[in-house]
Amino acid sequence: MDRVYRGQRHIYDLTRKYYLFGRDRLIRRLDCLPGMTVLELGCGTGRNLQLIASAWPGVRCHGLDISSEMLKNARKRLGTDVRLALGDATNFDAGALFGQGSFDRVVLSYALSMIPDWQAALARAAAALSPGGSLHLVDFGDCRGMPTLLRRLLHGWLAHFHVSPRPDLPEVAEHLAQAHGLRVQVSRGPLGYYQMVELSR
Repeated sequence: MDRVYRGQRHIYDLTRKYYLFGRDRLIRRLDCLPGMTVLELGCGTGRNLQLIASAWPGVRCHGLDISSEMLKNARKRLGTDVRLALGDATNFDAGALFGQGSFDRVVLSYALSMIPDWQAALARAAAALSPGGSLHLVDFGDCRGMPTLLRRLLHGWLAHFHVSPRPDLPEVAEHLAQAHGLRVQVSRGPLGYYQMVELSR
C-alpha cells in the first residue's frame, strides 16, 4: 500500500472527490454528541476525520490506516487533535493503539472495497463498538441503475486501483447483525453507485 500511495497521496483528495460519493452524507448521519469517540478504519489522508471534527464539535477522533504514506498526510492535516495509528483493519488491538477498546462511532468509507479480507474487517469494526454505538459504512454499490457498458467501464477502471466493489455487503452485514444482536439499515445512492450500511448496538 505504501508503494501505491507514495505518489498518489499528494493528489488523492483532489481526484477522489469526483467519484467517492456519499462520504459527506455519511458524516451528516453520524449524530454525535460532545465527548463521543469516533474511529475511522482506513482513514487515509484524514479528510473524513477533519470533516467529522468540524461537523460534530467536541468528539474525540481516532484514525487507523495500513499505509504509513497516507498517514503522513493525515498527521500534517490533523496535527495532534486526532489520534492516528498504523494498523490492519482486519486485525488490530484498539486498546494498545489508542488506549481504549471501543468507540461510539466506527466509520469505514470506501475501504472495504480495497481490503481483500473485507468480511474480517467488517466483523472487527463491529466488535469495536461501544454499547449504544453504531458502525457507518459507505462504499461502491452494484451500479445497477447505470447503463451496462458504463458499469463495466467503471468496474474495469476501479480494478486498475485494486478496488473491488462488494455487492453482497448488505447480505453480509445482515448476517453479522443477526449473529451479534445488532440492528442494520441499508440505503442506496442514485443509480446504485454507492451503498450505505449502518449497524447499531
